[in-house]
Amino acid sequence: MRPIWVWLKGPLPAVPWPHSESRPDVDLTPEHVVVVGASLAGLRAVEAARRLGFPGRLTLVGDEEHLPYDRPPLSKEYLGDLPGVAPMLATAEDLRELDVELLLGAPAEALDLTARSLLIGGESVAYDRLLIATGATPRRLPGSEGLSGVCTLRGLSDAIRIRAAFDAGARVVVIGAGFIGSELASSARARGLDVTIVEALTTPLVRAVGAGAGAALSALHERNGTELLCGVGVEGLEQQRGAVTGVRLADGRLLPADLVIVGIGVVPATGWLAGSGLELENGIVVDETLRATADVWAAGDVARWMSPDFETLLRLEHWTNAAEMGAHAMKNLLDPEAAEPYRHIPYFWSDWYGHRIQFAGVPTGEPEVVTGSWTSDEFAALYHDGDRVVGALTLDRRGDIMKYRAMIGRRTSRREALAFAASRRQPIVAAAG
Repeated sequence: MRPIWVWLKGPLPAVPWPHSESRPDVDLTPEHVVVVGASLAGLRAVEAARRLGFPGRLTLVGDEEHLPYDRPPLSKEYLGDLPGVAPMLATAEDLRELDVELLLGAPAEALDLTARSLLIGGESVAYDRLLIATGATPRRLPGSEGLSGVCTLRGLSDAIRIRAAFDAGARVVVIGAGFIGSELASSARARGLDVTIVEALTTPLVRAVGAGAGAALSALHERNGTELLCGVGVEGLEQQRGAVTGVRLADGRLLPADLVIVGIGVVPATGWLAGSGLELENGIVVDETLRATADVWAAGDVARWMSPDFETLLRLEHWTNAAEMGAHAMKNLLDPEAAEPYRHIPYFWSDWYGHRIQFAGVPTGEPEVVTGSWTSDEFAALYHDGDRVVGALTLDRRGDIMKYRAMIGRRTSRREALAFAASRRQPIVAAAG
C-alpha cells in the first residue's frame, strides 16, 4: 500500500524559536521532526511543536486515510441512535495552520536507527528526531480471519461497520467483558438489540479493578438486559457462506449471532520495530523523560515509561495520558538538555447504560469501599499501598474522582482519604432520605 502525501501548508506561528539564541552551544533545532501515529498523542505532539515555536519541517504519519479523530466516542456516542458523525480531532484547515506534512494510508514498516530513516509504504522517510505514537492493536480471535460479521473496534472504519450492523438489527455477541466490550454492549442495548457477553474469567475486570469491584460493575449488565456468561471460553465460530452465524462455547452452547465483536484486549503496536534496536517489552521502554534513544521518543499507548509518581514502569491505554504524554514528549524532544520527567496520575472513564465509571491511579490489591456499597447505585472505593492511597474507583460520583486523583498525586495517607470520604457521604444519605 502506497502512502498518501498531503502537504497542508500555511503560515508558521508568529512565535520566536527561543533556544538557539539562549543556548548557542547546543544543537537544539532539528530540521525535520517525524511523528509516527496520527491519533491523539501524535496530534497533540505536532500541536505542541508549533506552540513551542518550532520552525522546522514537521511530518505526521498515520496508517489510516482519515484525518486525526477521537477514539473514545467510537464505542459510545457514534454507535447511538443519532446520525453517526465522525468525531474528528482536527480539520484540514487546523492542520494547514500548523504547517504539517501528512503521510496517510500506509503503516510504518521498519526503523533504521543508524540511518535515522523509516520505511513507510515501501518508501524511505528520513528524520532528525522521531516521536513514536503508534498506539495499540486489538487481539483477534483465532480462526476469525476473513469471516464477515466478526470484528474488533480499533478505528473509525471498524465503528462504521459495527454501526451498520446495529442499524440492521443484528444479534450481537461480545467476546470479552472488559471496558471496551462493556461499552459496546451498552451501545447495542441502547439501540434495543439483544446482546450476550462471553467472558472467560469467572469475574470480569479482576486485573483492572479487583474482584469485588469487577463483580459490582458487571452487575450493571444484568440490570440493563444484557446476558453475561462468565467462566466459559469460546470453542469456535459457526458460519455460512463466509458470514458468521453463531458462537460455539467450550461448554457446548451455541449462541446465534449476526455480529461478533471481539474485545479481548490490545497489544502495543511495536511489531514493525522488531530488530530496530529499541527496547521492546510490553511497549517501547523509555526513561522518565519519554526518551528511548538519542533521537527517538515515544508517547501514548505504545510507551512504557518509568513513572516517578509510582516508581515503576507503566504503560497506559487512556485518553488523558495520550493527550498529555504526546505534548510532553515533543517538548523534551525539541530541547533534550532541558528535558523534564513526565508526571501523570492515571485517569480514565467509561460509560455503561447511562452510568459513569471513573478510575484514577493504579489498582493495587483489593479496593476498600468508602462511599456507598458495591450494591448501591453509586459508590467510591480506594486502593492502598501500605498507608498510601494509590487508586480510586467511582460509580456516578463525578464530584469525587478528581479530588481523589489529586490526593494520589500528593501521596495522601489512608486516614486523610477516609476523612475526606466521610465528608462526602452526606449527599448520598440525604438523597436516599
